[in-house]
Amino acid sequence: MYYSFFEIFTIGVGPSSSHTVGPMRAAKRYLENLKAEKLFSKVRNIKVTLYGSLALTGHGHGTVKAVVYGLMGLEADELDPEKPYVNAVERDKILHLGQKKAIPFEIDKAIVFAKDVFLPEHSNGMKFEAFDARGKKLLEEVYFSTGGGTVVRRDEFAQRVEREPYNVPHQFDTCRELLERCQKYNLSIADLVLQNEVSLRSEKEVKSGIMKIYRVMQDSIDRGMRARGILPGGLGIKRRAGEIFGRLEEKFRDNDFDPLMIVDWINLWGFAVAEENAAGGRIVTAPTMGSAGIIPSVLRYYERYAAAKSPFGVEKGIEVFLATASAICSLYRTNASISGAEVGCQGEVGVACSMAAAGLAAAMGGTPEQVEMAAETGMEHNLGLTCDPVAGLVQIPCIERNAMGAVKAVNSARLAMRSDGKHVVSLDSVIKTMYSTGRDMACKYKETSMGGLAVNVPNC
Repeated sequence: MYYSFFEIFTIGVGPSSSHTVGPMRAAKRYLENLKAEKLFSKVRNIKVTLYGSLALTGHGHGTVKAVVYGLMGLEADELDPEKPYVNAVERDKILHLGQKKAIPFEIDKAIVFAKDVFLPEHSNGMKFEAFDARGKKLLEEVYFSTGGGTVVRRDEFAQRVEREPYNVPHQFDTCRELLERCQKYNLSIADLVLQNEVSLRSEKEVKSGIMKIYRVMQDSIDRGMRARGILPGGLGIKRRAGEIFGRLEEKFRDNDFDPLMIVDWINLWGFAVAEENAAGGRIVTAPTMGSAGIIPSVLRYYERYAAAKSPFGVEKGIEVFLATASAICSLYRTNASISGAEVGCQGEVGVACSMAAAGLAAAMGGTPEQVEMAAETGMEHNLGLTCDPVAGLVQIPCIERNAMGAVKAVNSARLAMRSDGKHVVSLDSVIKTMYSTGRDMACKYKETSMGGLAVNVPNC
C-alpha cells in the first residue's frame, strides 16, 4: 500500500516518534472521540494505562508529557517544547482537557505504568478511560503506537488497517512492482512519488511541503551544532556536536587537510540532530525520531559535497532525494515495520539508512536498479540491530548510531553508483528478512531496556 510522503515525514518533538509523538496523537484522537460521542461535557476524570515498551521506557522517552500534550489538544508540529505545559499540570494537579475543561489530574495516579503487561497486538499499547462525576466509565479505547508517530486503534489493528488506500495513479506493495511501474511508464522513483502526491494535493502544496520538511531537518542540524550543555534524563551525557563543530572549523581555518574529514562532518550532522531529538527539540520523523539524524546528515552531505556532480543540482536534487526515500519507507511500512518495539533498531536506524542510501543514489542520477541496490545494502548491514537504550533514554547508543547510520548510507549509495545496479539480494528479500529477524528477536532487545547495553552499562 502506498504511504504518502507526508505520512512518512512529519514534524514533531523528540525524543521518540513511537513513545512521544504516537501517544500524543492517540491522546488527542481519544479527546476528539469524546467530543464526537457528546461525552466531553460529562468527563470528570481521565485514566491512562501504558503497557509493554511504552511503560518500560516511557519516562525516558517522554511518554508522560506526550499524553498530557495530547489530552490538552495540542498538535505536535505546532508545540513549543520550551513552554512548561507539564510542569503546570504537576504543580496544580489540574489538566485543561482540550484547553477548555479543567479536571483533576495527578500525573502519578492518572497515568499508570503496567510494565509487566504486553498486549498481544503490539508492544506499544495504551488505554484511555474517561469517567463521569459518579465514576461511571464513559468511553474506553485502546491504541497502539506502531512507529513513526502512527497510531492504530485496537479495532483497526485487528483488521490490519491504518486507513483506506489512497486513490493514487501508482499503487505498489513491493519493490519489484515499484520498479516495474517505473519501467512501464518511463519514470524515476521520485517522479512516480510526485505523481502520486499531486493526485492528493496541489502541486504547490507538495513542493512547498517537501521544502518545509527539508528546512526543519536542516534547522535541527544548525540548532544541534550551536547547543551546549548536558542532555536531560539523568545520565549526564554531554552534548558533543558543538565541540566537534568547533574542532572542524578550526581545522578548516588552519588548512589542516585530512582526507577523511568529510566523514567527520557527516558524523557531526548526525550527532547534532540526534542530540536535539534527545533534548526534546523540533525534529522530523525520518522515519522515526530515534533515527532522525541520518537523512538530514546525508542530505547535507549531498548539498555540500555531491550536488555539483549531480544532474539535478541542489534544490531539485533535494526533492528527488526525499521523494525517493519516501517510496523506500513505504515498502518497509507495507511489508515490515519501522517500530523499534516491534523489530528492534533495524526498523529505525536500519530503515533510515536504507532510505538515505536510496535517496542519495537517486539524487546522484542513479537508475531505479541502482537505487534499489543502495537501499538493500543500507539495510543488509543493519540486520539484527537491537534496540537497547540505556535508562530508556534516546541517547546511548542512539546518538552515535545515527552518525554511524549516516556514514553507512553514504557508503551504500557509493557502492551502488559504482555498479551497474545488478545485485543478488533484492530489497524485497531483505525487507522480508528484516521483519522475520525482528519477530524472532527476544523481547528484551526491542525497546524495553531489559537487555543488551541497557543492562550492561551503569546508569550513572
